[in-house]
Amino acid sequence: MKSRKTLLLVFILFGILLNPSFSAKKKSNGLEKENWNSNYTYVFVHGLSGWGHYDSINKFFPYWGMKNGFLIKELKKQGFKAYDASVAPQGSAWDRACELYAQLTGTVTDYGKEHSERCGHERFGRDFSKEPLIPQWDSENKINLLGHSFGGVTVRLLAHLMANGSEAERAVTDPEDLSPLFAGGHGDWIYSVTTLAAPHNGTSAYHVPDENPEAKTKMQEMMDKSNAPKKDGRADYDYADYDMHIQNAQKINQWLKTIDSAYYFSYASSATQLSDQGKQIPLEGMMEELFIRSSLRLGSFEGQTPDGIVLGKEWQENDGLVNTISAYAPDFAPKEDYSQDKALKKGIWYVMPLYKGDHMAFQGGLTIKNDINPFYIKHLDMINRL
Repeated sequence: MKSRKTLLLVFILFGILLNPSFSAKKKSNGLEKENWNSNYTYVFVHGLSGWGHYDSINKFFPYWGMKNGFLIKELKKQGFKAYDASVAPQGSAWDRACELYAQLTGTVTDYGKEHSERCGHERFGRDFSKEPLIPQWDSENKINLLGHSFGGVTVRLLAHLMANGSEAERAVTDPEDLSPLFAGGHGDWIYSVTTLAAPHNGTSAYHVPDENPEAKTKMQEMMDKSNAPKKDGRADYDYADYDMHIQNAQKINQWLKTIDSAYYFSYASSATQLSDQGKQIPLEGMMEELFIRSSLRLGSFEGQTPDGIVLGKEWQENDGLVNTISAYAPDFAPKEDYSQDKALKKGIWYVMPLYKGDHMAFQGGLTIKNDINPFYIKHLDMINRL
């Protein structure tokens, strides 16, 4: 009797070992999760005029997915811990970074004593203590940050503040009243930073003269609105549009450095081609109608910023809103082209292969569907294998 039971157990064990679902290299939709060295939380941060988890529109029209379907849900199905933040749609990189920190830590938003007094707005904002974005965040439970468009500057700044804090805030704030964000010393809470079509070095969209004000697109009207005089009393330099002017982005890049404890990746996008006239024109079927006129303007502009930064033909290739050259990597930062055959180092921007699509392609598209799921799954899978 015992021999029969033993034989039966052998057959059962043999069958389990032959079952692919119990293989040592178990796969789920092409992912060899057994080869992951980490699976830290992924936090996605939207761009100008965007939205996320805390906004009601996100439930039926997700920023991350749009026409392609809710990206965050798909990533969770694939085994990734993914979340989408909500920060001020028109806010400055500073204000957005402070809001993002409060969401991640489940605390009251603190914009800083020095910053709030200088910029003319309240020091404290929304309280996220009852609904933090993620379950836990510390040096053992790190996060990966991904920022689209102006969200790229936002996540860069959060990483910088986590590591270095703010000397200006420390100088005027009692230590007991100082936000941990401004104290610094927590750079090891960030594992990686990824930017997507980010205007690292600004966008010439703010510098192209308007030759035909009667023929403005909805995108240009939105940008004009963001540049209009503000009515809430704060300083005019505490807004996203100010940070994205090329001369202002350059000033930010002079002090906003990479941190040596995190990996950095940057994707630029392009949806134009060189015409017979030597200008960059939108690729048919790739550019949202929303961006066509602004793309044509960017694709033909040569000039300079008010303080003399020359914008030559190298600035003409674009994704409809951001110059491709601006999205490769921030000026003054260490960078090199990404290669899957080379060991990666922290603190260096890896310029990823150029993404062919317009500015909304990374979101899944508005009217032109982009199947972005494989792109993100591949990138997040690569980060987990580092």
